[in-house]
Amino acid sequence: MDIMILHELEGLFRSIWVVWLMVIFAAVIYWAYRPKNKKRFEDDAKMIFKDEDNGG
Repeated sequence: MDIMILHELEGLFRSIWVVWLMVIFAAVIYWAYRPKNKKRFEDDAKMIFKDEDNGG
């Protein structure tokens, strides 16, 4: 392959990689802040305190 073609492919792959990471980041943020997950996350946050028998 010609060196110029490799440089063009490198730029293309960098652009695709950045877009892919932004999509993944947006999906994680959307999943974390959905109202449907609020109760589950609150229950998970309180889980450590549910099984305490002696109060501390």
